[in-house]
Amino acid sequence: MFSFFKKKSPSPVPSASPSGAPQALAPAPERSSWLRKLSLGLRKTGSSLATVFTGTRIDEALYEDLESALLMADTGVKATEFLLADLKRRVKEARATEPAAVKALLVESLTVLLTPLEKPLSIGQHKPTVIMVTGVNGAGKTTSIGKLTHHLADGGASVLLAAADTFRAAAREQLGAWAERNTVEIISQEGGDPAAVSFDAVSAGRARGRDVVLVDTAGRLPTQLHLMEELKKIKRVIQKADATAPHEALLVIDGNTGQNALAQVRAFDDALQLTGLIVTKLDGTAKGGVLAAIARERPIPVYFIGVGEQLADLETFNAREFAQALLS
Repeated sequence: MFSFFKKKSPSPVPSASPSGAPQALAPAPERSSWLRKLSLGLRKTGSSLATVFTGTRIDEALYEDLESALLMADTGVKATEFLLADLKRRVKEARATEPAAVKALLVESLTVLLTPLEKPLSIGQHKPTVIMVTGVNGAGKTTSIGKLTHHLADGGASVLLAAADTFRAAAREQLGAWAERNTVEIISQEGGDPAAVSFDAVSAGRARGRDVVLVDTAGRLPTQLHLMEELKKIKRVIQKADATAPHEALLVIDGNTGQNALAQVRAFDDALQLTGLIVTKLDGTAKGGVLAAIARERPIPVYFIGVGEQLADLETFNAREFAQALLS
């Protein structure tokens, strides 16, 4: 089994400052541009957290302000409770005396919380690897599929796309544009049954020896029960074409939606048993803490995060990098 995606730079090993707070080393050059963009994207979230550490004392008022800031950033109650308890322990052990040192220790607590979400998307164990992608309308689902196709094709994988979002003509056209741009094949039927399109695509992928079949499904809200049932049907029909498939069930979520994103994760995971997440639109959001809520309540791997519309704006998730960007 192997991964076609950009490998993460090794997480820097932190050293200790005189105050006892860890100081992270600089990231590898190939990630620095991405990290700058991520930090800028999370600036709204980070600024509300940063103001907590502008005082001169470490006292209960600081922790109360931090609790409020974390909740406003949509980290959720459970994650906030974990972070505060872990942070207080670290402050005591490090004998930190300055708020700036507490901020650095919070990076460590957040990194620990987010680390279970780190996992690369690997393919190769199955041929084709069938990846089913879903999400609500507007989350950036089809665009994310296009970016994944680019990364896969750029890494040498042969990709077949399935335009199973047959309810929206624009979705089929949009996916077709990505197929043309990436010079990959697409299985599409105007007004066809989504499950039938998916079945045809998986069958074609097997017959043609493709490495990956990416299935784009219709955008839907988790409250649309008839559409959620259809999603389950697509999965069942895919299994008729390949009993081991789908090998990945990915949910694309909009990072701006905060706690609504967590609700989506719960609903789609219950329906599909999700294997991974793609978190988009983290640029300009004040709710970047939702990944902490996901990590605490439904720790499904985050394969990629996005901070823009360009191909390079979708990158692998690294817990320490995200924590540092959030609190930079």
